[in-house]
Amino acid sequence: MPDELTPARHAPRRLLVTGGAGFIGSNFVRHMLASDPSVRIVTLDALTYAGRLENLGSAMADPRHSFHRGDICDAASVRELLRGHSIDTVVHFAAESHVDRSIVGPAPFVTTNLVGTFTLLEAARDVWAERPPAGVRFHHVSTDEVFGSLGEHDAAFSEATPYAPSSPYSASKAGSDHLVRAYYHTYGLPVTGTNCSNNYGPCQHPEKFIPTVIRSCLAGRRIPVYGTGRNVRDWLYVEDHCRAVEQVIRSGALGQIYLVGARNEQRNLDIARLLCRLLAEALGQTAERYLELIELVVDRPGHDFRYAIDPSRIEREVGWRPREGFETGLRKTVEWYLANRAFLEAPG
Repeated sequence: MPDELTPARHAPRRLLVTGGAGFIGSNFVRHMLASDPSVRIVTLDALTYAGRLENLGSAMADPRHSFHRGDICDAASVRELLRGHSIDTVVHFAAESHVDRSIVGPAPFVTTNLVGTFTLLEAARDVWAERPPAGVRFHHVSTDEVFGSLGEHDAAFSEATPYAPSSPYSASKAGSDHLVRAYYHTYGLPVTGTNCSNNYGPCQHPEKFIPTVIRSCLAGRRIPVYGTGRNVRDWLYVEDHCRAVEQVIRSGALGQIYLVGARNEQRNLDIARLLCRLLAEALGQTAERYLELIELVVDRPGHDFRYAIDPSRIEREVGWRPREGFETGLRKTVEWYLANRAFLEAPG
């Protein structure tokens, strides 16, 4: 087994991207097609409520891209895709990801996030058994929520932070992280992984916080903010995240998980207020028209107080750094939703 701290160069050529019709996955597919003319991409997505073919945009007409509707828990279909397309790189975004939904109904989170990840790992181990490890890679995308909650003055999460998930969602992602590491240590499967902070940007599902604020403003409805609004999240523009994933796949150390964040902690209430101001500016309205819609609502069960990521390792070892500032990224996000208002009424 290679030393897990030794960078291993990898040149992805034929990628299977799971969850590629979702928010981050679709941005990644479009990013890779634009940044590397040598890649071929197969997108696998079940097209549940959070996945839309429209998210893939120009990729759907690109001859280097093909879409397959299917379930990552379907072992035979996954193996067929890996073999039939000579896949050398699996990029695993597919997940049930909305914390509120996991509280109401955790079963799909266990099935998709745990069983689905297991199925992909087993398929890759089987199909790649005769291939040299240097020529293949399995990359797993996860979340900072696996580490639980930070206090106001606690140090940011690092790769050494113990796991302490608080919701069924984060527990299922923690389990999938452990499976990926186990397949590296037990079977020598060449894996890398990233745990990212909260993403924002184009194509994010309307149920998420930033699109919810935008939708509420445009509809003149209350803007719900949990608890006191003081909960803190570390925000990352989705294109910066996509670049991080690509760089880790190409040059990250095998067996290593990298934390991806922009050192951009923001309180939920402050984000809602900033969005109100940006929308008012874009639409020629007064900010007060939207600010008065903000309403603090009963907190959700087990609501983590603060997330924050120390991205020193990925900066030092991989050379990644975010390019987008928070306010400029939010402006781009607001502009995208204003130009794609129908997206805010997506079913599900």
